[in-house]
Amino acid sequence: MLKRILWVGAGLVALGVVLLQIPAVNERVAWRYEVAKTYMRNVINPVGDVPTAIPNPTSATTSTPTAPTRTAVPTERIIETESIPTPTLEPLPSQASLTSPPYEKQSPNNCGPAALSMMLKMFGWNGTQKDISDIIKPVTGDRNVNPEEMAYWVRNYAGWLRVEFRVGGDIETLKRLIAAGYPVVIEGTTSLNPDDTGWPDDDLWAAHYLLLTGYDDSSQTFTAQDTYRGPDKQIPYEQLESEWKPFNYLYMIVYLPDQEEEIKGLLGSNWDPDLNRQNALSLAQAAADEDPSDAFAWFNMGSNLVYFGRYDEANAAYDKAREIGLPQRMFRYQFGPFLANFHGHRIDDLLALTEYALQRTQMSEEAWLWHGWALYRKGDTSGAIEDWRRALSVRPGYEDALYALNFVGAAP
Repeated sequence: MLKRILWVGAGLVALGVVLLQIPAVNERVAWRYEVAKTYMRNVINPVGDVPTAIPNPTSATTSTPTAPTRTAVPTERIIETESIPTPTLEPLPSQASLTSPPYEKQSPNNCGPAALSMMLKMFGWNGTQKDISDIIKPVTGDRNVNPEEMAYWVRNYAGWLRVEFRVGGDIETLKRLIAAGYPVVIEGTTSLNPDDTGWPDDDLWAAHYLLLTGYDDSSQTFTAQDTYRGPDKQIPYEQLESEWKPFNYLYMIVYLPDQEEEIKGLLGSNWDPDLNRQNALSLAQAAADEDPSDAFAWFNMGSNLVYFGRYDEANAAYDKAREIGLPQRMFRYQFGPFLANFHGHRIDDLLALTEYALQRTQMSEEAWLWHGWALYRKGDTSGAIEDWRRALSVRPGYEDALYALNFVGAAP
């Protein structure tokens, strides 16, 4: 009897090994293992809320040279750019609907590539989300895809199309693009299903990309291809606007080269990236003035200030957002506070914030990158190198981590 049990056990182990050779099975098991590990870590060592800011000590000095930066140069509050004439736009129809693409349900942590894949199909592309994620998110456990990464993929692997993303969008802009025949991907939020909880006190708040393919003023709804919840979902304007706000009202479009002039006309002043950011900054400032308790308005203000290299002002805005309170996963997806802290020489706060992010998930190349830069500023170069290599384990080929390692003369 014992021998039979041992043989059965060995057979099950062998079967498990064989099944794990199937990529889809291995991917799912690896993701669930990482989720379980994160859950247990948070049971043993509860993380708590997003930490409030640590003031910069007045006597702070750095014992190591400042790393070269590839971020924007500080500018004045008003951005001087060439004036873009605002065209007279036709009144919008009360409803518009584009033919829905073949639906793709996202694989774990893959809403961005899945939404982008569906949008590209509407322009004749024949791939899948895996073709995209294999390049920009090859490790399933990687929790985030940035819009910059998605745009990079389009420019390098679907070069017959153009891609742009902007911030500070509004309902009118979304409707105008859809009415002109352009589907739109937005980055917003969703509430995770309870089965996807990450820790005991999980607020279930998460970032989520949606593909919008229609709208209807009579019902006040958009039609969304939701890679998490299903195709052709009807989302009320008010709900979409609320869930869109935490990500600075970001929207992305693709189009053919000969459609660029039409896109310029549809976007108006927002075609120019600097003017777009200035518009978004004004929008966030107005929202914070109207409701000083709006954490996302303050956060968006900080993100737009980072774009212009105004790091001290950005830190003040981010600090206010953190004081009011932010969702637990905020720093899984948004990294402006890391840049602002680094360039504002607030290294203790950068350490605290990146450590919080890594306690929530260790599968974040951005958190490892900036935790490494904080250690470097503290004089711990060996610890920084270890962090940057961890970043590469989450995102192979991650250019910012390769740059950091090269800066200190270390091998990947």
